[in-house]
Parts: sequence; C-alpha cells; structure tokens
Amino acid sequence: MATFVKILIGSILAAYLAMKWTAPSFHPESLKGARVLVTGASSGIGEQMAYHYARFGAQIVITARREKVLQQVSFKCLSLGAQKALYIPADMANESDPDRVVDFALEKLGGLDYLVLNHIGPTTFGMWEGDVEHTRWLMKVNFLSYIQMAWRALPSLEQSKGSLVVVSSLLGKMPNPFTLPYSSTKFALNGFFGSLYHELAMKKSNVSISICTLGLIDTDSAMDKVRGVTNIPAYPATEAALNIIITGATRQLDLYYPWFTQVITLIKDWSPSITNYFIQNSYNYIP
Repeated sequence: MATFVKILIGSILAAYLAMKWTAPSFHPESLKGARVLVTGASSGIGEQMAYHYARFGAQIVITARREKVLQQVSFKCLSLGAQKALYIPADMANESDPDRVVDFALEKLGGLDYLVLNHIGPTTFGMWEGDVEHTRWLMKVNFLSYIQMAWRALPSLEQSKGSLVVVSSLLGKMPNPFTLPYSSTKFALNGFFGSLYHELAMKKSNVSISICTLGLIDTDSAMDKVRGVTNIPAYPATEAALNIIITGATRQLDLYYPWFTQVITLIKDWSPSITNYFIQNSYNYIP
C-alpha cells in the first residue's frame, strides 16, 4: 500500500510539473488598455482582481451591491494606474440587473475583452434545514445571473476575441457538509460553462472560457464563517486574484488554486472512501 501511495503521489506531481512547464506565458503588457468587467468587486477576490487589472493599465468596470464601497474601489483603481475605472451598483437577484450591467460596460468601454464573473450571494454555513426558497434565490444570484451576463456579452467577446472567466470553487467539484446551497450553485456553474466551452470550440468561436476552481481563500466573509469550525488552511485573496487574471489572459480552460485542489479532485474519484473520511473529519462538529 505504501509503495502504491508513493507511486501515486509521484505520478501526480510529475503530471502537475509537466502541466506547469507547458503552460502558456503571461505577458502583462497584453492587459494594457484591455476592457474588463469584474463582478463582485466591492470586496474579497473581486476587489483584488480590480486592483491587479488597474496595475496592468486596463479599463475597468466593476459592479457589486454597495455603491459607496464601489466608489472607493474605483478611486483606488485609478490611483494604481487604470486607464478607466467605472462602477455600477447592481443586485444580481434582480432579473434585469445582469443585462443592465453588461450594457453599461459595453457602452462605457466600447466593448469587452474580458468578462470576469465572480459575484456570490450571502448564505449560511451550517447544516441544511430544508430552506428551499433560499436555495432557489441563491441559484438565481450565483448561477442564473452568470449565464445571463455571459449570453449578453458573447457577441462583443466574439468580436474582440475575448475571454469569459468564471470563478468557481472546489465545493463545485466535491460535495462537502455545511455548504449545500452554495455548493449546488458551483456544481451548476461547472456543468454549464464546461459544456459551453465544448459548444464554442465546435463552432470555432473566438471566445475562450476559463473556469477557476478555488480552495479556501482568506476573504473576510469566508473566514468569518469557518473560523473555529475547520482547520483547513486559507490562501491569500490577492494571489488567487492574480492567478485568475493570468488564466484568463493566457486563455487556459482550467485554474486550480491552490495547486493541490486539483490533486484532491483526482483522489476523490480514485479513493472515494478515503476522501469522504477526511471531509467528514475536517470539521469540528458534535451532533
């Protein structure tokens, strides 16, 4: 058994290094003047992406629900070097807002090179108590608004040979406790945009799709929920944001951050009983 584990780990590391070695090079100057729309940009990963795009000299439109915070983020983006930094407050649970945001970006920027879908709705972290209405609402925010915005932006992205970047989660690859509504929305994202990737490829579309699978990131909202519940390590939002941007700019289909999240998804299928044991024992839960 020990020999098998060593071979397995060695094979995974060799495959990972080979993948990294052959990954396309990132050229920061390619983002200078790029027209970018980032959702969920008032805090966390979205805010950090806005700052990175600003440092690269992009033209940015950011959106989230809180107008005052968006204004502050846009001012900082300008100070960091953004050619433009505009904002539009929106509620992605409102059926008209996803289209309105895309239309605003298209009008103000004259088109789009990158659509970065990152927003999420608030949800509880705990055992599911049968709240179907909340799950339905969260699906509208975390999933349906994504596909609505993607469809609205696709003609412009087609013209610009642009990129559609979808921020997903390890919880959309592996079922976990305490996150049922959230996890369901991320599984839906992976299924939809993974399928859309194939359709665009078959149509020889100019648009690339990048699906970003993230582990636990040290955003304030995430840490407030898991503090004292799990000892799973959290990784920096600014580094996650930069990796997302690089993945979109180099037109790669997949990002796994941190790197071992890809290993975890592989082990899940190879050794489900071991994976389930570790998942259930990663949380401090007493019935």
